[in-house]
Amino acid sequence: MPNAAATATTPPVPQETLPLYTVQSGRATIRLNRPAHLNRLHPEDVLELSRLFEEINRDKSIRVVVLTGTGRVFGAGYHLGALAKSRQKMDADAPDDVPYADSAFELMCDALEDLRPPTICRLNGSVYGGATDLALCCDFRIGIDTCEMFMPASRLGLHYYRRGIVRYASRLGVNAAKKLFLTGQTLKAPEMHRIGYLDEVVTADQLDFAVIRLAAVLAAQAPLAVEGMKQSLNEFARQEFDPEASNLRHANSLRSEDMLEGVNAWHEKRKPSFSGR
Repeated sequence: MPNAAATATTPPVPQETLPLYTVQSGRATIRLNRPAHLNRLHPEDVLELSRLFEEINRDKSIRVVVLTGTGRVFGAGYHLGALAKSRQKMDADAPDDVPYADSAFELMCDALEDLRPPTICRLNGSVYGGATDLALCCDFRIGIDTCEMFMPASRLGLHYYRRGIVRYASRLGVNAAKKLFLTGQTLKAPEMHRIGYLDEVVTADQLDFAVIRLAAVLAAQAPLAVEGMKQSLNEFARQEFDPEASNLRHANSLRSEDMLEGVNAWHEKRKPSFSGR
């Protein structure tokens, strides 16, 4: 009889790929999929995420987006080797307003923040470096009670990019942003919740239920109203609020089929069925 130890098989190592993308019943899910490297983002991942965001913006059937990771960590940030290479390629004599070679990461994060439908970050584990901004770009963050975060920019000698600084300060407050950026200290889940980084803290076995519940609430709202108000609120947070554009979104909502449906459903005491028109 063969020795059991000799015939035991090693569990297969999950294959690392570009971010995985699925759509089901109006909910798009993007999953970072490099678990062996704690979902560290490579340049090709950044390009794929940017492509997916463009696809989502075009697909009006998508009402909500969930961003998550494979394995025990949500994300470990941008590949430091790629960051170093981009630094080496910089021309020392270039003017100050010339974009950095790795600006694709910053642009990708901005595209996530500006994404048409509302977004939920499903923090399946801890979050580090640039991935903290990736999660912060989402409208909502739900994380497990064992997760932690740190932003090591000051340890690396890196001044963070402009809109990342704005996101941290506007969403978490200047004091919390200073603590994270200037000290590089690690924050645990309760503190992440206290400063507003996490909207909800749950146990690992409650994570999917909490995310699905919030996704269902968001998907049930009138899409044009949600998308327009999200845009106005983000502009206001960045001190880029455009009153005329916001007034136009308001006026368009008054003329929309969704507004009529919402009012009728309210009076008839039924759930509305929004079309996004």
